[in-house]
Amino acid sequence: MRKSLNVIARMLTAPVESDALSLDWSKLRYQHTAAIRSVLMEQYAPATVNRMLCALRRVLKEALRLGLISADDYATAVDLKGVRGDSPLRGRLLKPSEVAALLNDCKNDRTLIGKRDAALIAILSGSGLRRSELVALDTVDYKQEDGSLQVRKGKGGKWRTVYIPSGAVAALNAWLDVRSNKSGALICPVRRGGHVQVGRMTDQAVMNILRKRANRAGVANFSPHDFRRTFITSLLTAGVDVLTVSRLAGHADPATTAKYDLRSEESKRQAVQLLHIPYDDC
Repeated sequence: MRKSLNVIARMLTAPVESDALSLDWSKLRYQHTAAIRSVLMEQYAPATVNRMLCALRRVLKEALRLGLISADDYATAVDLKGVRGDSPLRGRLLKPSEVAALLNDCKNDRTLIGKRDAALIAILSGSGLRRSELVALDTVDYKQEDGSLQVRKGKGGKWRTVYIPSGAVAALNAWLDVRSNKSGALICPVRRGGHVQVGRMTDQAVMNILRKRANRAGVANFSPHDFRRTFITSLLTAGVDVLTVSRLAGHADPATTAKYDLRSEESKRQAVQLLHIPYDDC
């Protein structure tokens, strides 16, 4: 949201280029916000424009609450229609062979880092967690008896319980055998000399690990979020209902889950073949 507001602020003040914190948002009126919407539509995809307009509406609402803008000026300034249109689906699906290649590279690495990275990849691919949720996990959040993970710092501060498949449980247990069950971050750094440092990893550290493993395993470029896309698409392909999948993914609205569905046209063709049209029976 800050990036969105920075873009709008620069747009309004060029060439001076203010940012989200220096622009006086309370001075905006309908002629400004309508112009912003028009310019954004020319430069960004519909979903991006709608997200940026959401940020704009929310900051104007705060200006209203603080008494910096009148109710009438606020009402007209935020009276902007959302932008319709479909954006191309982002990211890609990871093939089972690619996930296997990543895990094999970790298993061939006999160091503690290999075990740590195997657990990291197994959790991401088997639970669909966001990387920020992964690095926020503590040892107390993992229940070995049922393979559950308590996600206490999900998006929007929401809690949920996810479960990981048996293969991910095995990888995580192998990591904990060397990490120990000492309280603290579940997935943590390994320092030189093979010393486990029970501390929190960063999102960027996860990205760096995946890039390194992908390069070593000969896997084409992918993002950490592609594990999440693959997780959701795989469950939908297996016939799991979208409500259950949305709960596992931590989506408040199943419509958000549907946006992660990267199933091919072939899956739609096969679905239609399940219908029986009795033409030959007549």
